[in-house]
Amino acid sequence: MADKYMQLVLTPAVRQAQDKYFGKHQVVVNGPETDPLTRSEAYFIASRDSFYMATVSETGWPYVQHRGGPPGFVKVLGPNLIGFADFKGNRQLVSTGNLDTTDRVALFMMDYAHRTRLKLLGHARVLDAREHAELVDQLAPEPLRSKVERLFLIQVISYDWNCPQYITPRFTAAEIEKFAAPLKARIAELEAQLAAGESRRLEANSISSSAPGSNCSLATQCAF
Repeated sequence: MADKYMQLVLTPAVRQAQDKYFGKHQVVVNGPETDPLTRSEAYFIASRDSFYMATVSETGWPYVQHRGGPPGFVKVLGPNLIGFADFKGNRQLVSTGNLDTTDRVALFMMDYAHRTRLKLLGHARVLDAREHAELVDQLAPEPLRSKVERLFLIQVISYDWNCPQYITPRFTAAEIEKFAAPLKARIAELEAQLAAGESRRLEANSISSSAPGSNCSLATQCAF
C-alpha cells in the first residue's frame, strides 16, 4: 500500500467513521508528495483491456465511466504518468466536461481472472487529438488511430492494491479459449483414435464376411 494514497483518502470524516464502527482509526503522516509506479503497477496497467474512471461534475455529482480497448491501450509514459486514447463513442462527453471543472480522477483497474484490483488517484488532462498527432501515434494502435478524438493524460498521485475478497472470477473469451485449447486437442485426439478403431473393426468384419464358406447357412454347415 502506498502511503500517499491512504493519506489522501483518510479524511477527518473517514477517520470519524472508523472510530464509530471500529473504535479506532488509521493515521498516515509524512506521506510523500507522490508514489511512483513500480514495475508491478506498470506491468499490470499495461496489461489491461479496460478500466473504470470516476470524475466529479461542477454540481458535485460523481460519474463513473467504463473505458476499454485492446490489451495494452493504457500506456505507462513515466513513473507517475499514464495515458490513453479516447475513441469515438456516444458523444455525451461527461468525463471530458467534468474534467474541465475538476481534474481529479479515481481509477479502478481489474483483473477478474486473478481477483486483483488496482486503484489509482490522479489529475487528468484532456487533449484534442487533432492538435497532437505525434501523441496519437504513441497512444493508439495504427488500425484505430482514425477513431481517436481525444487523448487523456493522467498524473498519478498514488495507488493502492486491494484484497481479492468478494471479487468474482470472470474470464474473457480469449482466456477461456486458451484454457480450453488443451482439452479440445485431447478430445480431437481421442475422437481420432475412436474413428481409427471403428475403421479397423469395419475392415475386419468386411474381411470376415468375404472369406470362403462364410455365407453358408446353418443347415448347409450341419450337412457336412
